[in-house]
Amino acid sequence: MRILGLDYGTKTVGVAMSDALCITAQGVEIIRRTQENKLRRTYARIEELIGTYQIEKIVLGYPKHMNGDIGERAKAAEAFRAGLERRTGLEVVLWDERLTTVAADRAMMEMGIRRENRKKYVDEIAATFILQSYLDYLGMKPQESAGTED
Repeated sequence: MRILGLDYGTKTVGVAMSDALCITAQGVEIIRRTQENKLRRTYARIEELIGTYQIEKIVLGYPKHMNGDIGERAKAAEAFRAGLERRTGLEVVLWDERLTTVAADRAMMEMGIRRENRKKYVDEIAATFILQSYLDYLGMKPQESAGTED
């Protein structure tokens, strides 16, 4: 089984994928679009990845405010989730992504990636952090209940 991790943004979607054993997450790519509401190509690319890698579940970053409130970005993620479920037929788990972009930026600083180059990678790395957090959560759960999260 493989799981796809997504970091949904206004003009990009960072993409990560689990290994077949669902232990580790690896960055795959960043899907870019020129306009925020133009999602046809974004959905099509995600469907391609699902078919190519036999993806069985999607984990979508859910950008809550630090106090837990739901803002406009979280509502946009909920709408994107509905579109993904409708188009793919797969379960889409919303996963708290608070501070993943900060962690991704910090990791790139530690790797010595120059500030002007970080924007090129931040969404893919954030998607990897989101998915890895979810995989770690699954690894801590008893096997019979893995799959009832959301």
